[in-house]
Amino acid sequence: MIFTGLFSFIQDAPAAARPQGNFITALLPFILVFVIFYLLIIMPSRKKQRRHQEMVGALKPGDKIVTTGGIYASIMGVKEDRLEVKISSNVKIEITKNSVGAILSQ
Repeated sequence: MIFTGLFSFIQDAPAAARPQGNFITALLPFILVFVIFYLLIIMPSRKKQRRHQEMVGALKPGDKIVTTGGIYASIMGVKEDRLEVKISSNVKIEITKNSVGAILSQ
């Protein structure tokens, strides 16, 4: 009985007394999550990708590299999207530039 009267009071409250949320206030948590996600994930990933592209762009014949597959090789030739590498005395293969993991010496 007591609760019935309480609930009817809440339902009868005027519209001005009810809390009204602002659209911007409602979106603020989502915006903050996106900003944090961008700063922690996207920005470092772009920097890493940019550094790798610069490293691959600076490759020249004679450089020693390690591929992402763990193969040690010497660069014999550089093409637009591939590298010709020597992995043994008479073994030359072509690999993509993206498969270069690290440069050992320049």
